[in-house]
Amino acid sequence: MKLSRRTRWAVPGGVVAVTAAVVAAVSVPAAQASPDLPARTPAQLLASLSGDAKAPPLTGTVVETASLGLPQLPQVGSQSSSITSLLAGSHTVKVYYQDATHYRLAVPQPQAETDVIADGSKVWLWQSASDSVTEYLPASGTLGEAERKLPATVPLTPQQAADQVMQAVGPTTLVSVQANVMVAGEPAYQLVLAPKDSRSLVGRIVIAVDGKYRVPLRVQLFARGAASPAFQVGFTDLHYVAPSAANFSFTPPSTAKVDQVKLGSKSAKSAGAVPGASGVGRYGQGWLTVVSFPQSDLNQGFGTGAAGSNSQQPNAYSASGQGVGVSSQELLNALLGSAKPVSGSWGSGTLVTTSLVSMLITGGKVYAGAVQPSVLYAAVGHTSS
Repeated sequence: MKLSRRTRWAVPGGVVAVTAAVVAAVSVPAAQASPDLPARTPAQLLASLSGDAKAPPLTGTVVETASLGLPQLPQVGSQSSSITSLLAGSHTVKVYYQDATHYRLAVPQPQAETDVIADGSKVWLWQSASDSVTEYLPASGTLGEAERKLPATVPLTPQQAADQVMQAVGPTTLVSVQANVMVAGEPAYQLVLAPKDSRSLVGRIVIAVDGKYRVPLRVQLFARGAASPAFQVGFTDLHYVAPSAANFSFTPPSTAKVDQVKLGSKSAKSAGAVPGASGVGRYGQGWLTVVSFPQSDLNQGFGTGAAGSNSQQPNAYSASGQGVGVSSQELLNALLGSAKPVSGSWGSGTLVTTSLVSMLITGGKVYAGAVQPSVLYAAVGHTSS
């Protein structure tokens, strides 16, 4: 769904570790019978996603699932409160949208909730598990302009996921259209984007586009050669009705710790940065992009344990705002337990591979991407900030 075509929903605060920063998304039931819609070409659907049309007011439920094919990670507490649920699990987001400056995303949990609220003048992030509130203020201009500067995180809506996907569209992408589908009771087109280069681990990405309003209703990401999506994000329930204005009103609880961040400032940029923000590098582009960062920042990505024990590292927390409940060393040991030694003209190191993500550790740096290991090897010593 869309704030406006050029205004992305970006959720302040952090969510992820390294692997989830590469790609992310969420889950939807099987499609119903193919609906009858006017024929649209791939170019027309691409143009509709890249345009500036506005979504109407709506309320709905987005369900997220992910199955990255990662090695087994420790599970502590409820599945929904673990960082591993972002990498191999499912959770639900309630959506209330009025316009580009009035919306609410609520991530309910059995004993906690995280809410992102735009009230027309600012954006609030409330995490009940840690009883903390972050108040994001526009540095200049309107709230809609400021939202583009919010820290990037794992997408919680189909629109966020589609916006990320559209960045990869170009000469290296094959674009086609599949049969129409029903998503959350709404007829939708299916736009298919596939990398031309076989070195990408991404097989294809399928975006379901609302047949009337041209907004993304679902995004599915398939690993190369896979029949089932590794990630999905989409509506399971959707109503084009205006939500109550009370959804956009928020007063911090009297017991909560409140931090203020001016959007566009250095602190705002670092608040949702991926690990190694100060030393991050990039190699390649589009589907073959590789991100590098210092190996020491792996600990920052996975956090240090219970919620609130590492408040300077928001990436340590899941969307529920709860800590992972295990030490970073335990997480790293589990993730790297499947690593194998590799070497070549580039040097030597250890390699972790899954169906959708490759990660190379060498020379004190980590190289990661949704690419074949050969692309990581080529990136060694050649990344730029």
